[in-house]
Amino acid sequence: MSAAYSPPSGDIPILHADHEILVVDKPAGLLSVPGKGPELADCLIARLRTAFPTVLLVHRLDRDTSGVMVFALTPHAQRHLGLQFEHRRTKKTYLARVAGRLEPKTGQVDLPLIVDWPNRPLQKVDHETGRPAQTDWRVIKASDAETRVHLMPLTGRSHQLRVHMLALGHPILGDPFYAPDTAAEHPRLMLHAEELRLRHPDGGLGHKFRAAAPF
Repeated sequence: MSAAYSPPSGDIPILHADHEILVVDKPAGLLSVPGKGPELADCLIARLRTAFPTVLLVHRLDRDTSGVMVFALTPHAQRHLGLQFEHRRTKKTYLARVAGRLEPKTGQVDLPLIVDWPNRPLQKVDHETGRPAQTDWRVIKASDAETRVHLMPLTGRSHQLRVHMLALGHPILGDPFYAPDTAAEHPRLMLHAEELRLRHPDGGLGHKFRAAAPF
């Protein structure tokens, strides 16, 4: 961890709940699942379990990332959603604020990633042994100081968006791992999972879930 764990208090916003799935707006600063040690026991899934005792993990967001996250409420839903993520049938859109003017307006990062073992949990680009990773981007608004951008990951590697933006020379602002010089100027990592599209485990109907960015 980059600092002492001090998760936010307060209720978790519920975006959708039915007999199969639960969709929430995860706050920044809260672990998705427990970390190692009792001091890292407070996490999103533990808090949800008090109201939804059958809740099951499908995917994760980094501790410092906020936004839309889906959970399963049955083993069937967990398998169904897990296969959608595994086979890249979900569509994820993140909002980020990055350093500098990102150009051109649209593009794709295609750089393989691997864990940086001496500095884990950090990740790094490695063309020899890294796993394939692709991220599309679309600029919303740009100035010389920073760019507001939509990031659409095509793969789901750990820290993918953070490392890909750093590799472009436009790190995400407020990132304690990859842009520590900007962390003091921002209250949090400026990365938010804004939209998630998936198919419902009961019947396969397409759904879109959104949560507005708090920055």
